[in-house]
Amino acid sequence: MNTEMEEDAGNGGFRKRMRASDEDGKGDSRDGISLDNTIENEETDTKLVASDEMELNIAQILDKIESFTQTVSNLLETGKTMFKELSNEFEERLIMIHKEHVEKWQEEIKELRLLDASNEETTSLLHNARYLIQNPSIEQ
Repeated sequence: MNTEMEEDAGNGGFRKRMRASDEDGKGDSRDGISLDNTIENEETDTKLVASDEMELNIAQILDKIESFTQTVSNLLETGKTMFKELSNEFEERLIMIHKEHVEKWQEEIKELRLLDASNEETTSLLHNARYLIQNPSIEQ
């Protein structure tokens, strides 16, 4: 192939430089292999030079992702448990408050019925007393 690899001065990467014979269109394919395939193979070779270091960096990032995912999963599970416990406590407390209020109101109803019965008895006595006062001749 008529390409040469030369190292870029600033970033340690590689770039391809085409020779003049390839630039004018001659030699686009050689033995059935296209220029594009050859360039892709050279890029793969370039990637392999830094591949071990990249794979180590990628593996470290993947470990961080896995660790973070596990932490989030643990937090979600803990939060779910806490909310479930809080929900149960809230439900129990709310039921207790409801029960206390209903009992209080039932006691008030009972007291009102007793008061009403007492008032009815008093009204009846007063009615009888008034009748007796207005008609004194009946008892004599």
